[in-house]
Amino acid sequence: MSTLIYWFRNDLRLLDSPALNKVCREATHLIPVYVLPPDAIMSRWGFARVSTQRKRYVAETLAALDAQCRELGSRLLVLQGDAATALASLVESTRADGIVCEQIAAPEEEAEVEQLRAQGIKVQYFWQSTMLDLAALPFTPRQMPDMFTQFRQKLESKGLRARAVLPRPERLPSLPDHVPAESLSLAQRLDLLGSRPEANTPLQAGTSQGLQHLDHYFADELPHTYKETRNQLSGPDYSTHFSAWLATGALSASMIVERLTQYESARGANDGTYWIWFELVWRDYFRFLHLKYGRALYLREGLRQPDSLADAQRLAVPTSGIALKLFEQWTEGKTKNALVNAGMNELAATGILSNRMRQIVASYLIYDLRIDWRAGAAWFESQLLDYDVYSNQGNWLYIAGLGTDPRGGRRMNLDKQALEHDPKGFYRKQWAQT
Repeated sequence: MSTLIYWFRNDLRLLDSPALNKVCREATHLIPVYVLPPDAIMSRWGFARVSTQRKRYVAETLAALDAQCRELGSRLLVLQGDAATALASLVESTRADGIVCEQIAAPEEEAEVEQLRAQGIKVQYFWQSTMLDLAALPFTPRQMPDMFTQFRQKLESKGLRARAVLPRPERLPSLPDHVPAESLSLAQRLDLLGSRPEANTPLQAGTSQGLQHLDHYFADELPHTYKETRNQLSGPDYSTHFSAWLATGALSASMIVERLTQYESARGANDGTYWIWFELVWRDYFRFLHLKYGRALYLREGLRQPDSLADAQRLAVPTSGIALKLFEQWTEGKTKNALVNAGMNELAATGILSNRMRQIVASYLIYDLRIDWRAGAAWFESQLLDYDVYSNQGNWLYIAGLGTDPRGGRRMNLDKQALEHDPKGFYRKQWAQT
């Protein structure tokens, strides 16, 4: 007889979960659990670590996951507080034999596991957030090429594709007799958080909604036109809009590639369908980069020490004075640049921002305002519905020129960006005010 805890992290689904499938085969009793961070947690820069909009989106995803757990004879236990403390208490009260979870190779998430193990709790974690199987790579993470192009070419030369999608378990092992009740139900939490503003993209939460979106996206010619539309600033079909489901783990990258492969078999492949694969390779790259460099990706100078150390130190930390005022103007969409303001207003109003606009507003913060890139990354963490720790850190380092790209930073000519991507000013007019 064994009682195990399955700790959901950024893998909020039952379908295509290698770790969950394994624990369902081994456990007599299983406790599915998610730990919400404290509501009042603040970033080091003085603003809320997680916006109300993102809290609600996560809560909606959890409600969908709980419904799936109930279909399979269980339920999702939702706790709140410090993860290591909450889980240690749960292990003690239920006499669980251990915890199984997804591995997240970011400093804070790794520290949570270390704290649990330091208390003598057995924690097994599994790498499962990439579309490519770690064991199938033609190199170890420590030996992976730093340059993305070389990384991609090595993968493609080996003909690597996504790992196979796993079915969801037929049933979840039963809960043990004594499982603590939730202090705050998901329904109560959603009521407290209020309604989420309707955005200009279909970001309903949970696996079922994500699968419906895949049906919509791969039903017609949208994949074939993706490369042509991906740099547009807004609209229902300019992007794949997969990112929010991927960020919460409601969909896996393998599930998307499975649909993409079926689409190419039925309708043919072209530059558009290849570019969807290309973007998912970027997503994997940022994940594997964390396995190689870990905490170094969170330093002010990033990976470019000592060449870029002096330049990084010239970026102002927005904690007081002029730097704080400039940073607040950026977050509030009150800078001297109308395109930047439009992007920041859209982000604040919807929790959504196109990839092109993310690059534009990041470039402005770093090169025009001379503000520490880490503050911008933290603001994106707070605001984005599709916040992903790996991609967020990787993309900000890329723009700042402090990551692995040998060509340095990516300062954008904002007049040129406006001319190319908003020539008639429709986007600026739409988001001039919120």
